[in-house]
Amino acid sequence: MASCVSGCSSMMRFCQKLNRLKTLEDDVMATSLKRCLSTVDLALLGVGGMVGSGLYVLTGTVAKDTAGPAVVVSFIIAGVASLMAALCYAEFGARVPKTGSAYMFTYVSVGEIWAFLIGWNVILEYMIGGAAVARAWSGYLDSIFNHRIQNFTESHVMRWDVPFLTHYPDLLAASILLVASFFISFGVRVSSWLNHIFSAISMVVIAFILVFGFALADPVNWSAREGGFAPFGFSGIMAGTATCFYAFVGFDVIAASSEEASNPQKAVPTATAISLGLAATAYVLVSTVLTLMVPWHTLDPNSALSDAFFRRGYSWAGFIVAVGSICAMNTVLLSNLFSLPRIVYAMAEDGLFFSVFSRVNPVTKVPVIAILVFGSLMAFLALIFDLEALVQFLSIGTLLAYTFVAASIIVLRFQSDKSTWSSGGGGIKTDASSTPSLNQSGQQVDPSVAVNETQTFAQDSGEPKEYESFSDKLQLVERQKAVKERRAAGTLKACWEPYLGRILGDCEPGEVVAFSVLALMVSAVSLCAVLVFGNNQLNLPMWSFTLLLVIFSLVFLLSLALIWVHEQQPNHKTFQVFWCISGMASGTVRKVYGKSRGRKWQHDTWSFPAAAWWRQSRTSSLKDTLTTHTHQPSTIHLPAERGRESDDEERMKGRWEKRC
Repeated sequence: MASCVSGCSSMMRFCQKLNRLKTLEDDVMATSLKRCLSTVDLALLGVGGMVGSGLYVLTGTVAKDTAGPAVVVSFIIAGVASLMAALCYAEFGARVPKTGSAYMFTYVSVGEIWAFLIGWNVILEYMIGGAAVARAWSGYLDSIFNHRIQNFTESHVMRWDVPFLTHYPDLLAASILLVASFFISFGVRVSSWLNHIFSAISMVVIAFILVFGFALADPVNWSAREGGFAPFGFSGIMAGTATCFYAFVGFDVIAASSEEASNPQKAVPTATAISLGLAATAYVLVSTVLTLMVPWHTLDPNSALSDAFFRRGYSWAGFIVAVGSICAMNTVLLSNLFSLPRIVYAMAEDGLFFSVFSRVNPVTKVPVIAILVFGSLMAFLALIFDLEALVQFLSIGTLLAYTFVAASIIVLRFQSDKSTWSSGGGGIKTDASSTPSLNQSGQQVDPSVAVNETQTFAQDSGEPKEYESFSDKLQLVERQKAVKERRAAGTLKACWEPYLGRILGDCEPGEVVAFSVLALMVSAVSLCAVLVFGNNQLNLPMWSFTLLLVIFSLVFLLSLALIWVHEQQPNHKTFQVFWCISGMASGTVRKVYGKSRGRKWQHDTWSFPAAAWWRQSRTSSLKDTLTTHTHQPSTIHLPAERGRESDDEERMKGRWEKRC
């Protein structure tokens, strides 16, 4: 019996070690890498990672085989879906400015075992994606020279017929990867400037395609005579959306570069929004031009843009398009080779990979060994593997990484306050003294709030002073009430405590939210599986199909409700998903409203200083109120005689009693 108990305890300790979270240093801005990337650098890295072969190949393929001219709508929907995932990466990159992308984000919020799995998933994703782009780059360049490179290799080098392997060794694809790895090993500034050059050429070519293409546009190609705007219907649009979604894969390079950004708290969210907006605009406009130039059912899937100009009688424009496509593919290659070694470096630094890959060159400030080794492995994949077999593995890894990052954001926001975020860098600081404390009513409160409460009572302790005004006492009561109502992150909200306290009150802070997120993911996947495969592949009867839909829908909604009834961490100075949108909107309204009301407030302040100060203190935040109350004297000196002070005080007290 004793051996059984000891075995169970050992297993529990082992499971706890597998799920332990990564604790960051106090100064999260400290790094052995070089912080030199600006917002423009990060934005161009993101554009280079997204605008690649998909712009020149994917648009024609989806337009002809899946959606028709409605590929424009498919790209818009895919852009919105990618924006949701990109905002999650942006929030993590701002709060945790460390390299590692999805691996680091999962390690900070979910646990070590999941971070290990996601880390290797992302490594394989980058390796496969880079090898696939190199194969596409080689094939596109070979097609310009009428496939002479392929014919020479098959005739003079070798040829084989093996499943999942290419028919000949693609020496050109392997060579470009080795050359790119060599240049990236020179440092982040060299990589950034190379990306700037290729991105600028690609943008100029895209501008040429749009201007010249709209001049050749014919609205008849969207008419009913050619099949209409959406010949495949709504199902074709959504199927095209699923394919177009992977055109936006590459924005995570911004989050992976956050440790080398000069100001990651501002640069990462801004660069993510700019790069995704530019990429989505380019995809939508180019697909519009393409389907307006020639009928959608006559497009060439392999080289749609160059073939469209050739059919309109401008064969010389095809060479410009070819130059733009090669430069765009170069930016994607640089993006993959830039991000992959940094994820390997992050895993090696945490002890989850060979420590040799965590060595940073003292001159270039980059992990040179990781760059050269994994660049060579990527070149080997491009040398022998087939392009289609590589892309099939890519979609699975991308979906898994995006799902874990989105779930980690929710878990992180509801984590208990034992890990408090520092205001300076957004990092995690673990301290035994920062455990949640209890207030007088037995509720758990934020330790920082408890400290502020103690300081406030220390300042206001003692017997009531004669010169304390009624507004001062009113502010003190409101501060005490706000402190008592504020609760720790991950616990039930105060309004739901009487109803759910008996059921969920004994759980650890954040534990219910973590299980709810897990149930949310499982129910969402199950619901999609039933909707897609229920009637056709599974051949479910109608009653079981309906029952499964109802069960999974209820679990999904219940999970959302359980997450909503818990307290989040208080807002920080870093970027947050959705809150930033409402914050910018409300900030704009406040700014416009404040300008229109500014002169009137100045007049009130000049005429009635006590009344104006009382209104401003009533509408200000707790921090501003404490600052104003601490630094301003308790007695308000008016320009008139002091006898008016008691009259103004009585009038304010009377107004307050009427309101109550």
